[in-house]
Amino acid sequence: MGRITLGLKGTLLLGCLNGLMGCGDDPIIEAQECINGLTAQEADAGWELLFDGSSLEHWRSYQQATLDPGWAIENGCLARVGGGGDIISRRQFGDFELKLEWRIADSGNSGIFIRGDELGDSIHHSGYEMQILDNAGHWDARNPTHRAGAYYDMIAPDHDTTVAAGSWNQVHIVANGADVEFRLNGRVTASFTQGSPQWQALYAESKFTDRPRYGTLMRGHIGFQDHWDKVWLRNIRILELKPIKSSAQGR
Repeated sequence: MGRITLGLKGTLLLGCLNGLMGCGDDPIIEAQECINGLTAQEADAGWELLFDGSSLEHWRSYQQATLDPGWAIENGCLARVGGGGDIISRRQFGDFELKLEWRIADSGNSGIFIRGDELGDSIHHSGYEMQILDNAGHWDARNPTHRAGAYYDMIAPDHDTTVAAGSWNQVHIVANGADVEFRLNGRVTASFTQGSPQWQALYAESKFTDRPRYGTLMRGHIGFQDHWDKVWLRNIRILELKPIKSSAQGR
């Protein structure tokens, strides 16, 4: 909750309590929804939790040594509870499988970045994004390459597999050499070969042409976007893969 009633006289606006609640009238996630853990099969295969519901040790703010309080643990979920900028994993990853679940506020917008560094003004200058969006409520859904599950501004999903805002969506990203695949709720929403002629053609028509390092890295940080809206993330887990020979060269 965000307000306390004082008898018959007005209300007192409470401040934000990191790890417990958001600000004002922001919805608050229920603790029973914030499930984090590996299955026995995932543990045996070598998967690792990047967020266990109680520690933020794997994350920090972009170009910062610590994590801005705009990102916090809310009843066991990682949440954007206030303005805090983008956040990134402390470690960098090359070839991997990444799984997580996200929930977005009504008409909300956010994103998941992979293979980014900190040399630009934002992680978007090098890493690329799997879009998080309330397709039904956010104006940006008018652009097909900006819809949930899209390889943002590059590849549009050929279907909408999202569930309603306020429900959980399952993400599975596979980055193996130059080959990358995005899956949302069990279906492929984007598949591409980083640096290939087809990728180059998409890049030439995108908003990223003034960012020469965009999409050139084969290893980098995972990141989550602060796009001013509340987003929750849970069960963030990763499996590092043995490197393979890339099927395409970077630019």
